[in-house]
Amino acid sequence: MVQFILKRTLYGTLVLAGVITVIFFLFNVLPGDPARMMLGQRADEESIKAIYKDLGLDQPLSTQFGMYLNDLMPISIHSKDPEDLFYLDPEKYSYTELLEYGDNKVLVAKVPYLRRSYQTKRKVSEIIIDTLPETAVLAISAVLIATILGIIIGIISALNKGKFIDSFNLFMSILGMSGPSFFMGILIAWIFGYLLSDYTGLNMTGSLYTIDDFGDEYLDLKNLILPAFTLGIRPLSVVMQLTRNSFLEVMSQDYIRTAKAKGLSKNKVIFKHALKNALNPVLTAVSGMFASLMAGALFVENVFAWKGIGWEVYNALSKYDLPVVMGAVLIIATIFVVINIMVDILYGFLDPRIRVK
Repeated sequence: MVQFILKRTLYGTLVLAGVITVIFFLFNVLPGDPARMMLGQRADEESIKAIYKDLGLDQPLSTQFGMYLNDLMPISIHSKDPEDLFYLDPEKYSYTELLEYGDNKVLVAKVPYLRRSYQTKRKVSEIIIDTLPETAVLAISAVLIATILGIIIGIISALNKGKFIDSFNLFMSILGMSGPSFFMGILIAWIFGYLLSDYTGLNMTGSLYTIDDFGDEYLDLKNLILPAFTLGIRPLSVVMQLTRNSFLEVMSQDYIRTAKAKGLSKNKVIFKHALKNALNPVLTAVSGMFASLMAGALFVENVFAWKGIGWEVYNALSKYDLPVVMGAVLIIATIFVVINIMVDILYGFLDPRIRVK
């Protein structure tokens, strides 16, 4: 089992290394001048050169990539010489010295440094820490909505196969999977946040925390309803169809016919024997939804002005604030890889055949 865990962890690390490499070279070939973004178009040449030196942009691309990797590594080698490219700057890094050796060289354990925003000068890590919890709340709520409603609707459709309600549910699920999230978000915000606002009490836009007229911040959970439902529409459709198809397959098995022949009630057959076996593929699908929903929250957060990481990435893209975009993509990719590793390990515990493969 230890070998299986190490193998999955190695695969995940290689995937993450590939993501880091692609992100760095992709964003470094894009046009734009970070120094002028930070200082303005009227900046003098000396200030621009200073920014280039600080960011390492006056170095070859290979050296810049090495500096970027060194910033991201939780354990890395730095120099105590302020003139060195790998200088251990206390303003940049939160670190603990592990070993000092050679000529001003030191091995440190540190928090990965994701650079600073070109626009606000804040650390990207601080921006992500401020916005990630709101996106996590939104993604978790969307998963819960999709899972609960999807299972219920899927069971209803399976029990009424071929009837009007089954056909209607299938039509709505296809519509939910094919509808773009930004369009569905605008439609839902307009209907429930504008046309029916007097009845629903919901707003077209709003975040998890609202500031009142006195400047006090308070939790406003009603603002979560519309964006969470919008983000959960596509996974809800997937869960509904998986539940329906799996339930119909299980209900045709021999042990279900045996249970019916023994005179068990319909409810006992459904909930005690069929349901738990029918939910296996559903749980497999749900386990990978969280990370993908966090990545897909960008358009939904923009439509509903939800102040999460998607909202921050959208604003950063519009202002060409590349460090924020790169940092957010790396964090989401890391979450995705970690969740997949955990799911693989969990499957390995539950099914020994997977460990053999």
